[in-house]
Amino acid sequence: MRHIFILTIILFSSVSSPLFAQEDNFIEDYLERLENSRKYLITVAEMMPEDKYNFKATEESLTFAENLLHIGYAIDWHSQSLLGGRESRDWKTDTIFKVANKSKEEMITLIDKTFDETINLIKQFDINQLNDELDYFGLMRSKRQIFSLLADHITHHRGQMLVYLRLNGLVPPRYVLFQ
Repeated sequence: MRHIFILTIILFSSVSSPLFAQEDNFIEDYLERLENSRKYLITVAEMMPEDKYNFKATEESLTFAENLLHIGYAIDWHSQSLLGGRESRDWKTDTIFKVANKSKEEMITLIDKTFDETINLIKQFDINQLNDELDYFGLMRSKRQIFSLLADHITHHRGQMLVYLRLNGLVPPRYVLFQ
């Protein structure tokens, strides 16, 4: 009987260890991706001349600056509120992520700080919560999916900013892999 117990423990540990390692790697991989995304976004933001920060492709589009700060708002909301449980900021009344009279430098500093806060939260994230579900615009999504949705949202709005660079005669920075 004792041999069966020992074999059961050995079998369980050989199966469960790789599963737990995959969860650990998820966070490590995501943090690497997020750092690369931060560097690339800041490079894009730095490339656009400050006098072009109010440029927008069409009347109904966001400006370059609005896209940048919308990314910041979304990073904050996905990480701090959805993953971290903090009460959500109200997009309509929030002033932190509104362009208002912010300079290019102030906006870039805000984005960098928001990435720092998000990275710190994710470093402390309990991987046992990855499968916890929450309401995401009427759809039930796991926190693992929230990580992906955040990355997609950054890429979506940054892509618009890359087009804005081209429309202003600027060549966007070379794409950075793994973001």
